[in-house]
Amino acid sequence: MNSPPLHIRFVFLALAGLSLIIALWSGLTRLEWELPKPDADFDSLHGPLMTIGFLGTLIGLERAAALNRWWVYGIPLFSVISIGALLVDAPLPVIALPAILAALLLTLFFAALYRRQPAEHFVVMTLSAAALCIGNAVWFAEAPLSQVVPWWTGFLVLTIAGERLELSRLRRPPSFVRVQFRMTVAIVMVGLTISIFSLFLGVRIAGAGLMALALWLLRYDLAWQNLGQPGLPRFMARCLIVGYLWLAAGGVMWLAFAPFFAAGPVYDAMLHTIFVGFVFSMIFAHGPIILPTITGMKLPFQNLFYLHAALLHAGLLLRIAGDFDLIASGRKWGGALNVLAILLFILNNIRAVKLANHS
Repeated sequence: MNSPPLHIRFVFLALAGLSLIIALWSGLTRLEWELPKPDADFDSLHGPLMTIGFLGTLIGLERAAALNRWWVYGIPLFSVISIGALLVDAPLPVIALPAILAALLLTLFFAALYRRQPAEHFVVMTLSAAALCIGNAVWFAEAPLSQVVPWWTGFLVLTIAGERLELSRLRRPPSFVRVQFRMTVAIVMVGLTISIFSLFLGVRIAGAGLMALALWLLRYDLAWQNLGQPGLPRFMARCLIVGYLWLAAGGVMWLAFAPFFAAGPVYDAMLHTIFVGFVFSMIFAHGPIILPTITGMKLPFQNLFYLHAALLHAGLLLRIAGDFDLIASGRKWGGALNVLAILLFILNNIRAVKLANHS
């Protein structure tokens, strides 16, 4: 079977980028910045746009580019259809069903990889895709987004953890280290499952698992070995380590403040320590590897990358300080700095691509 043409990837990448821009716009209106918005419900689009529209499409596109088979492109296709339906205010079944189909395809993709090459990291990635599928199904059942978010969090965290576990095999960790990893994943999955029936208890258990997983990554990940290397390996290592610290902080917050997991400033901190501090640290770290895989274009490391990384974490610190009433307007201004950091990340990557491909 012929592989899809390269321009298909650029179309999906552009649509993922569009979802990101709209999600950032919606995020700013949620933070009470005076920006125009299409309707009163625009603020509520932030989470689905970011998780399904941007991250779901990007992760699906990365998998499709790696395997380069037509059927895998159904993952980003259904993600884009879901977000398109969301933006035109279609009925919930029309929005959620394509998202569920995208997650099912992603689950089948990882299951097929495991069947071809049985390995523990493929089990973790299959669980991550299953978490996305369940989260989208909970969304389809018209549950509050606070009940959906734990599953979306599990999807992103376990996807990244599975990728890092794959790389950790190079160190040939002993069996007790692998058992520790399995236990952390099991705790997360148990917490997510319980959250369907008892949200706050499930969040507390999942938080303990996230904290344990972060500690495992901080102890056993390959990032520490790359700190002494120059250029991209050192930049990636620093992003990864700081991201793991944010994941640990998020786990502590989920464990300590579970009754606030519904709305409000503390809820904001509980989510964004993970979605911004951890997930976007991973995106910043792996961007110079993922984007060339998708586009086929060179993207060399630039020292300027440290600027958007530093701005992301400074903004998040300010935002959380505002969430806990330590700094007046900290949440609003910290969120704006997070948006600026992500936009700067895009601009810095475009600049690096231009320099590399026109030299």
